[in-house]
Amino acid sequence: MIQATKKVLAESLSSLERIVQARSSNPILTYLKLEATSAGLRLSGTNLELDLETSVAAQISEEATVVVPAHLFSQIVRSLSSELVELELHGNELNIQGGGFKTKLQTGDLDAYPELSFPTQFDTVLDAREFSRALSSVRYAAATEAFQAVFRGIKLEMSEKRTRVVASDGFRLALHDFSGSSVEKSLILPARAVDELIKLLKDGEVHLTFAGSVLSLATPRWKLNLKLLEGEFPDYERVIPKEVKLSVRLSASQLREAVNRVAVLADKTANNRVEFQVSGSSLSLASEGDYGRAQDALEVFQEGTEPALTLAFNAKYVTDALGPLEGEVLIQLSGSNTPALFKAAEDSGYSAVVVPLRV
Repeated sequence: MIQATKKVLAESLSSLERIVQARSSNPILTYLKLEATSAGLRLSGTNLELDLETSVAAQISEEATVVVPAHLFSQIVRSLSSELVELELHGNELNIQGGGFKTKLQTGDLDAYPELSFPTQFDTVLDAREFSRALSSVRYAAATEAFQAVFRGIKLEMSEKRTRVVASDGFRLALHDFSGSSVEKSLILPARAVDELIKLLKDGEVHLTFAGSVLSLATPRWKLNLKLLEGEFPDYERVIPKEVKLSVRLSASQLREAVNRVAVLADKTANNRVEFQVSGSSLSLASEGDYGRAQDALEVFQEGTEPALTLAFNAKYVTDALGPLEGEVLIQLSGSNTPALFKAAEDSGYSAVVVPLRV
């Protein structure tokens, strides 16, 4: 007999549901493994790109291991009316009970299930909240098309001086620096794996270890293996502006709102184009499309050797770049046709580069 709290069990199952496929050419991959041990209940699943193991506090009267259909089992647990879930194995059936509800679920072939292995020794440790915040802030800039290879990943650079995550789709770039680690390492995480990692990372520390093409991470609640992307991430440093001719500072939220307003009339077939004109401590925004023209103006703090500059951007690229920023944004410009740098006026570790459209 296994007794567990519905809320805690459902949370762990929710994480596994996102990884375990609902349909697969190999049906056993739609299952998850339940292991009742003296330490509690372990649940694990895989899609062969990601392996996840979570632990749930439970009262165990007898140790047992079974595999069950992941999504069906999760759906049953969530539907229970009581806060206590009772599980009991009888032959090839798992009895599930909660309140007055009872059902029997056919178990799968345990011998056919992939052997999942998670390390117990780790190479370094990071602050989980910092890591999650950094990944979240750059995720938008990763490419989505299959042909874009390593651009569909997020680069993780680790050193004693700093840890940096970088994403780029060739038209914009986002990076975020935070505290360093005890190892020197550079690797590329698949963006889809990062989506799951962001959801899992919360407070405390996360431990990392590296073995060939696999990165393993662990907290007291879960363990994760993810397959890394192979290839060489381009030299992104060369697109970060080095010579700043003009910089402006203003509220990030005000700029985001103004760009959204003006972009309503932007031509969606012409890269959602919005023009930026900086002159005399004023930032003028303008767009034009089939239904008319929109303009807006914002006061800015301006400095630099150039008295004025005009650029044009894809409006979505600008609002995406502004998304992780709070307070004031500092925009550094080096020319009308060269990349622009967006970062917090008070250094937060995050910055973004947006390539302008031709004026």
